Amino acid sequence: MDNTLIFEVTTFLIERVLKNSIGEYNKEERERLQLLTRKNVTVPVIYVGTGSCGLAAGSYETLQAVQRFIKENGISAEIVEVGCIGLCSEEPLMDVQIPGKARVSFRQVTAEKVEEHLQSALNKTIISEDVLGQYPANLTENWANVPVIEQLPYFSLQSRILLKDAGLISPFSIVDFLAKGGYKSFYKTVTNYTAEKVCDIIVQSELRGRGGGGYPTGKKWKVALETAGEQKYLICNAEESDPGAFMERALIEGNPHMLLEGIAIASYAIGASNAYIFIRSDYSRALILLEQAILEAKRCEILGQNIFGSGFNLNITIRQSAGAFVCGEETALIASLLGKRGIPTAKPPFPAESGLFNRPTVVNNVETLANIPSILEHGPAWFKATGSKNSKGTKLFSLTGKIQHSGFIEVPMGIKLSTIITELGGGVKDSKKLKAIQIGGPLGICIPESELDVEVGYETMNAVGASIGSGGLVVLDENVCMVSLSRYFMEFLQKESCGKCIPCREGTRRILEILESTTKRPKEDTSHETLERFKGIVQLENLAQVITETSLCGLGQNAANPVLSSLKWFREEFEEHIFDRRCAAGVCRELRTFCIEVDACNGCNVCQKKCPEHAIIGIIKSPHFIIEKKCNGCGICFESCKFNAIIIK
Repeated sequence: MDNTLIFEVTTFLIERVLKNSIGEYNKEERERLQLLTRKNVTVPVIYVGTGSCGLAAGSYETLQAVQRFIKENGISAEIVEVGCIGLCSEEPLMDVQIPGKARVSFRQVTAEKVEEHLQSALNKTIISEDVLGQYPANLTENWANVPVIEQLPYFSLQSRILLKDAGLISPFSIVDFLAKGGYKSFYKTVTNYTAEKVCDIIVQSELRGRGGGGYPTGKKWKVALETAGEQKYLICNAEESDPGAFMERALIEGNPHMLLEGIAIASYAIGASNAYIFIRSDYSRALILLEQAILEAKRCEILGQNIFGSGFNLNITIRQSAGAFVCGEETALIASLLGKRGIPTAKPPFPAESGLFNRPTVVNNVETLANIPSILEHGPAWFKATGSKNSKGTKLFSLTGKIQHSGFIEVPMGIKLSTIITELGGGVKDSKKLKAIQIGGPLGICIPESELDVEVGYETMNAVGASIGSGGLVVLDENVCMVSLSRYFMEFLQKESCGKCIPCREGTRRILEILESTTKRPKEDTSHETLERFKGIVQLENLAQVITETSLCGLGQNAANPVLSSLKWFREEFEEHIFDRRCAAGVCRELRTFCIEVDACNGCNVCQKKCPEHAIIGIIKSPHFIIEKKCNGCGICFESCKFNAIIIK
């Protein structure tokens, strides 16, 4: 659309959809809304998922192939870039909607497949092997023998409130958001409610912070509102620095205006006229979309001065972060926002009382703020109807690791972790055995398969020593070494520690040293060496207690969680590494011992040529042998042998 048409359409949407100022729609207006929401179309519409996961899978090339096909064939069609629907493992995704027919989605559409799928779909036939499903609508005819997207196992158990429009609307267009009723809650809020009333509604909804701590959102808002201050601030924490968590980035890439609406309502509720979005600098796609969304909202006078004639002013500013893990903590985030080193400070006072520029400041993460518009639209009772006794609403999770269907999901609180893994995720890849899941990011824990019947919720997961964290959920199969995984997380946390307090700085370093010695071949093969290594493991629990009790912030207080949970449920693996000097999973390189089966070796000499340590001896066409003292456990010989003659002891 050109700027004139955009202005005309947004004016219509604001007056008739947002404000609903003239009563019922007439026939012309209903037809216009149907076209704007694409419930019906007059020309073919082709949707290409260009979120970060789609682009990584090659969707930019798919988009170019679509544009080329349309141009070369002289077809009058609309091409719409959308975010990801959540099923990242099936990217690149391409949807086709032709007049009179339901929108149909195709999976793993590389550039080479575009012409074939478009030719068939435009001629009202479907190549079934790549079909994911269809989106039925009242005004369109369904495709025969094509499943409905919402009925697929991955989607049927979800409660998609935040993700209701993910992958369906254009994140580049405020028109798409307004046509779906976007900003209606914000308009309702500033024209009907006082700030106190909005805080009361959020308190009644029992919404808790989705960043991991689970602090009641409404309670935090009320503290900021009731604290005196000439200026107050709202900060959206879009840092999302946990490895394995990416759903907040995907949420922004799919619908940035939903986040802006949540920020606007929250700012009004606490009396803030300035809000900040603190986001990782490497979230380039999300940054572009947020910047454009803010400009569009200002152009439509949804942000700025005297919004909707209410007297409320709001300016939203984006600040880029360097991606430090510790800046997920509120006080460290605020320090970084001010251009200082991201170091946590002691609390109290809490940011809601004295935060940015020593003024009352509320810090909420993306998922928390994205929940706000729907609560204001439907009411607190509606929100509480979903979830469990103590944990209301839904929760976003990133599903990664050794799982069939990876991506991001939105499930009701109270659902069991086992249900998420087996039914939504489709179970473990390659028919491997499920060993554990890692939940809560680097500060979380590893939960074995036997404990996966726990329900998702703040109290229920705390009961088994786990926390929801930011929502990263990594599936681990039988080939994972829990000792090596613990070392990986401790190495990450040791590097990310700000170094301000000694328990965290030195304690994480010492735990890392113990784990590194456990995953390496001992220098001397003596019982004394084994005893020293065992004493190190025994010290872990005492070290963990000291770090937990004396560290300044949540990073140090929870740094030992991954190690302690692995020791609790997988102690035999630690003992195997210490006493047998063996890693059953074959992951710890310096504990691997390779040998050649004489009967299987034909003397091809490939392994000998590739060995960097010259640890393999033998002559061509005769069995070869490995000198264990020279072998460094790199595994190059194992990977290069085509006859499966090399095995790990």
